[in-house]
Amino acid sequence: MPAETGEFGPRWLGGRLAALLPEFPRVRLCVAFSGGPDSTALLAALARVRPRPQALRALHVDHGLHPDSGDWSARAVRLARALGVPCEALAAQVSRAGGASLEARAREARYRLLAARLAPGEVLLSAHHQDDQLETVLLQLLRGAGVAGVAAMPELAPFAPGWLARPLLTRSRAELLAWVRAQRLECLEDPSNSDDRFDRNYLRLRVLPAIRARWPGAAATVSRTARHAAEAQRLLETAALADLARARHGAALAASALRSLPPERRRNALRFWIAARGLPVPPSRRLEEIAGPLLAARADAQPLVAWPGARLRRTGELLVLAGADGGRAAPAAAARARGAAGGIRWRWRAQPVCELPEGCGRLELRADAHGPVDLAALPATLTIRWRRGGERLTPLAGGARRALKSLLQEARVPAAERGLLPLIYGHGALVAVADRWLDQSVQARAGARRRARLQWQRTHDA
Repeated sequence: MPAETGEFGPRWLGGRLAALLPEFPRVRLCVAFSGGPDSTALLAALARVRPRPQALRALHVDHGLHPDSGDWSARAVRLARALGVPCEALAAQVSRAGGASLEARAREARYRLLAARLAPGEVLLSAHHQDDQLETVLLQLLRGAGVAGVAAMPELAPFAPGWLARPLLTRSRAELLAWVRAQRLECLEDPSNSDDRFDRNYLRLRVLPAIRARWPGAAATVSRTARHAAEAQRLLETAALADLARARHGAALAASALRSLPPERRRNALRFWIAARGLPVPPSRRLEEIAGPLLAARADAQPLVAWPGARLRRTGELLVLAGADGGRAAPAAAARARGAAGGIRWRWRAQPVCELPEGCGRLELRADAHGPVDLAALPATLTIRWRRGGERLTPLAGGARRALKSLLQEARVPAAERGLLPLIYGHGALVAVADRWLDQSVQARAGARRRARLQWQRTHDA
């Protein structure tokens, strides 16, 4: 039975996870568990999946926004444990002040806590479903989002030191609730879900019933639109990389190369370049100013466009980007453009060359009969990340595990280059540091039939 069809249950969920996670069931899974019907359906079905994942646990976040939230948290932990899954409750500190909505601040606090508790290579599972996707797309449209916003929630994305997976995006809220009831599972109901002062609740309670009355299949069709938008966004990123390769002049961009592009590609390249440097993307009005008047100004004018968190100046024929404090954006921050510094997924068999974010170069696995890499020992999917501290590997067969910090110091790698070194992970473990060090787990031994050489071609900034 295909993973996308059939009734919801353990068999369906196991097939969906196998399609999403190539290493399943040899993975460690952590469920974001609220105790509500959606996450209860996910956790209960997952606890019954066969074969079982390598490890399974749950995390519950208490936002502290209701007087009874502590009691709900204790009940959620008991519900998870009744399903045979260990669960830990985390207490969030949600600021009630600031410009962002309370919803947004609670979500940010929740994901910050979950990220801090996720282990390297572990996959966080959320119970977002088809109706959540519909709400997200509509909210993004009402906020004036572009293609990336309309793409809404991906099924799989880098997150903290691991991954965030949403295996239920093709199932409806009604399907999950029906399954929970059929299984006679106890679950919690957060009374704040009926408070239509929150944007998402307002859509769910007041707007969507009217939409579904007229268009019953709205959730499925809008989810399909989100998938189309995600595909379009990938094409936009590919076009941006190609345009930036021609415009790049060290850490700056050549104004003449940007002027040669059609206006829409010019804005697309600038948007991608700024995001890839780890800085906030400018609002539409500022982006139009950069792509238009700033590029058209006289060479000696040195025009400047600034927005919260960043500024861009044209000096002669070069565009130079800086953070709000005037310092250049750190090239290593480019990793954050691919999802909260979670890293880049590299399926090296299908794509032996991996293009890294702006300023970080490219990685390539080249077949080599005398190469040091044993391809048979590499997992099909690798993850590229950058330094955070505490990384370790075993560079000598039979030797001791070494701290990457010590290896860098002993090799006298310049401090400016250390943050640029791409770190390659397999199954959550560090297996290579650029083309400098290989972990013994992937080193070719005598008799290895498929060998390769890993090469890092760095982009040299001016």
